[in-house]
Amino acid sequence: MIEGSCLCGSVRWRFDGQPDGATACNCTACRRYGTLWAYDHVDEGIHVTGATQAYVRGKALEFHFCPACGCVTHWRGLRLEADGRRRIAVNLRLAEPEAVAAIPIDHFDGLDTFDDLPRDGRCVADYWF
Repeated sequence: MIEGSCLCGSVRWRFDGQPDGATACNCTACRRYGTLWAYDHVDEGIHVTGATQAYVRGKALEFHFCPACGCVTHWRGLRLEADGRRRIAVNLRLAEPEAVAAIPIDHFDGLDTFDDLPRDGRCVADYWF
């Protein structure tokens, strides 16, 4: 289990288990937010507590942030999947570094091609510098 929280502690999340990877996306939103995402489904592998505000991005995602300190905590899919579940991703940068340091980085080209790119051997610890 991995836990994270915003700077002021008002919004908290829990990721049950260990993610296979942390996604670094270069889309216009993610590169500005500086996030590293771990994915699952609402109230299955990921649980979020605390009141957030949302910024709706296009027709697919809403980015959630703490209204008190401004940290981007997670995103949620706007639509349910065919099986009735809703995708969610938490921002791993809100976890304690040692809890996520060894998770490998996955790259997603959300700016141009919408393709998953090959891993380059880096892990979350390489992004803390």
